[in-house]
Amino acid sequence: MDLTTPPEISGEDVSDRDQAIRYELATLAYRLPDTERAIAGIAPWVESAPAGGTLVGAWQSEHGVLGRAHVLRMFASTEDVAVERERARRSGAAFGAGPHLSDLTMTTYAPFPFMPPVRPGHYGSVYEMRDYHLIPGGLPPSIDGWRVVLPGRHRVDPIAVVMYAVDGPDRIIQIWPFAGMDDRLGIRRRLVEDDMWPPPGGPEHIRDAVSEMWIPLDFSPLH
Repeated sequence: MDLTTPPEISGEDVSDRDQAIRYELATLAYRLPDTERAIAGIAPWVESAPAGGTLVGAWQSEHGVLGRAHVLRMFASTEDVAVERERARRSGAAFGAGPHLSDLTMTTYAPFPFMPPVRPGHYGSVYEMRDYHLIPGGLPPSIDGWRVVLPGRHRVDPIAVVMYAVDGPDRIIQIWPFAGMDDRLGIRRRLVEDDMWPPPGGPEHIRDAVSEMWIPLDFSPLH
């Protein structure tokens, strides 16, 4: 398999099995002086015998809130996420961070129905995470708009994943790889100029939007 070629996105729904996939995005918070010690145990934690799910990405915040690491894992079902979530909650050293962990957030997401499973590979040196908090009822029209335009954008600017929170407020998380910061700015500008982005009906349903830039950790399957 070519590890620089992302899976195709057609806009058609993927299989029921792929739609049942759930992603957990865990955010580890720590003091900046503790960075190396806080992230050193992540790989052993997610790769240990009791661990569930499959690691697909791990990053460190570069722009945005600093002192954060982000771990994205893929699970076959919501039930599988719950089992692994319980393991973390009952541990005194979740994600191997031990006393260096000052906060831990774990959120479950479902992929957009036309989104194929994340394919690990070499896609970029920097990843942008965009978090859209939607107004109530904004998820269905957002999915409809993305279905129309994402296949075209994906061919020129591949996405790693777009997914929505399965509990709490309606939120969309999207993760995009780029060769670098300047590459990101140029690509986004051209997409808007060529009327390839944003999705129709999408911006009208966004209440708040946050963008952060993440750098892949050495062991991240997405890098």
